[in-house]
Amino acid sequence: MDFLTFLSEEWILVSILIVLAGAYFYMESLKGGKSLGIHEVTRLVNSDSAILLDVRESKDYKNGHIVDAINIPFDKLSERSNELDKHKSKTIIVIDKMGQHSGTSGKILLDKGFTVNRLQGGMSEWTNQNLPVVKG
Repeated sequence: MDFLTFLSEEWILVSILIVLAGAYFYMESLKGGKSLGIHEVTRLVNSDSAILLDVRESKDYKNGHIVDAINIPFDKLSERSNELDKHKSKTIIVIDKMGQHSGTSGKILLDKGFTVNRLQGGMSEWTNQNLPVVKG
């Protein structure tokens, strides 16, 4: 039985699989905090109710990051999350390259008692909108 025959004969099973996979990815994305657009992130930071956490590698951070963003690389977040304890009263907005680590990073921080959101589209979206970055 080839793949197309399987799809046509077992379309109910395939449909259920697609729905379950979509629901799984949706639920996983919520575990790391709500995804916020650029305007909402800017509003929260400007009102001093949020800080930015950039979880990209240090070299990527040095090549360009959002002003005042704190850099703790994703692979060191579990061991260095205590550096954020002084910011527990604020929302932490997780920034990564394109969204690949922000959900997991958010979950790590949520489990440690932080309030967490994620920058939708990561630094890729920020730079695509020609918003300012700082180098160094």
